Amino acid sequence: MTAAAGAASRHDVIVVGAGSAGCVLAARLSEDPSRQVLLLEAGPDYPTRERLPLDIADGARLPSDLGLGHDWHFTSVPSRPGGRAVPLPRGRVVGGSSAVNGTFALRGPAEDYDAWAAAGNDGWGSGDVLEAFRRLENDLDFGDRPWHGDAGPVPVRRYAAEEQSVSAAAFLEAAEKAGHRPVADHNEPGAVGAGPLPVNTLHRLRMSAALSHLEPARTRPNLTVRGGATVDRVEFEAGRVRGVRLVGGERLNADLVVLAAGAYASPAILLRSGIGPADELRAHGLDVVSDLPGVGRNLVDHPLASVDVAVPPEPVQRPRYQTMVTWSSDGTDSPPDLHLFACGPFESDRVGGDERLLVLCVGLLDPAGRGQVQLSSSDPTVPPRIDPGHLGVPADADRLIAGIAAARRILAAEPLASLARGAELSPGPDLHGDALREALPQLVRTYHHPVGTCRMGPVTDPGAVVDARGRLHSVDGLIVADASIMPTVPRANTNLPTLMLAERLAGWLTRSG
Repeated sequence: MTAAAGAASRHDVIVVGAGSAGCVLAARLSEDPSRQVLLLEAGPDYPTRERLPLDIADGARLPSDLGLGHDWHFTSVPSRPGGRAVPLPRGRVVGGSSAVNGTFALRGPAEDYDAWAAAGNDGWGSGDVLEAFRRLENDLDFGDRPWHGDAGPVPVRRYAAEEQSVSAAAFLEAAEKAGHRPVADHNEPGAVGAGPLPVNTLHRLRMSAALSHLEPARTRPNLTVRGGATVDRVEFEAGRVRGVRLVGGERLNADLVVLAAGAYASPAILLRSGIGPADELRAHGLDVVSDLPGVGRNLVDHPLASVDVAVPPEPVQRPRYQTMVTWSSDGTDSPPDLHLFACGPFESDRVGGDERLLVLCVGLLDPAGRGQVQLSSSDPTVPPRIDPGHLGVPADADRLIAGIAAARRILAAEPLASLARGAELSPGPDLHGDALREALPQLVRTYHHPVGTCRMGPVTDPGAVVDARGRLHSVDGLIVADASIMPTVPRANTNLPTLMLAERLAGWLTRSG
């Protein structure tokens, strides 16, 4: 059910943030009819798909197309000299960023999850997470394969050749001619190459976690969903969690608080609650509840660059994201470290009236650079200071430049070469070598996959914030259960991995509670 502001404030569990993780957790935890669950979201709530506004429903739209009521309007600080502040879109709505994203449905290679387990996080190896991925999905193309599921709540499909735009089909054919081998299923273990992109869009409807997980649970009388409720901080008494306090002062009580506000907002809530590096807390006049130096550190985000060209308009408007190339820049069959994909074509003031813009995107999947989230103020209405760490390590720039070169090789191959009108618009045909490296800080932006700011690890790890079950080190009754606890970023778009993570944490919570 949906709550008004005056509803009763006592619950067994409060889940903070109704994004990908929060929707999964609220749905799973409320399966027990004896457990009263409150799900809080700062943005608006649209309880049924019939009420969804176009920018939430339409799976063809980009994060940059968000309506003003559905974004947090976070902006980065420049990570490097010569860099720039860039927008960091995050969904501010029930469904979170899963309600406004590009619907890429990728998992990442097994090696990423084995590395989580090897770092002391039991239960997160590739075999463990594979079963959770299978339970999540209903793969409409490969559901009969042993690494896929066919009965989960998240539909996954790929655009067939007859559904693809002229530009997407040309990109895929050109990629194969440029040397990228064809791949039918990017989620098949070990797959590296060019093929149709798995998406969780069905009949142009973006199947967010609000639809796939939360909507079927809304009729439960023990689940309350409350939009327009921004959490200031977690409340404590005698060293234990007792609930949360909203912006405006209202207190909501619970014995268990689950933070699922995302890699930017979850650490900010912890910091305002007095949990984090003690010196930073005191600098903002905050009492120290727990000195945890790792809160807000270890921010990892996939940096993105692009090669942009003008193309003719398409006879029929198609979804902007349809095809994908995964590529290992070291030239081996090792897990890929780069994504190459086409976005568009779409109208832009950068091209003429009879042209459209096609953007060949290059995403670096395993950046070495690390950033951080810090408070700008103890005032919860003031956005945190976010440094995404892009290009903080020279090797990251090297590999992005290699990716740009690979995108240019695809652009030079037929039939994409004949489709492009005129010279490369960006970075520009004259930007190569040292000139491209110098310009790169002005070209790089986010691929929208921040993780790691409350990373999990054993208590002996001085930078860890939570244990492998999401339990905060040194404070009882507080769980962090979103992408912020990922110790490293998967080499994939992070929506499916976040759903998987929340599913596993919810399972542990329901078995223990």
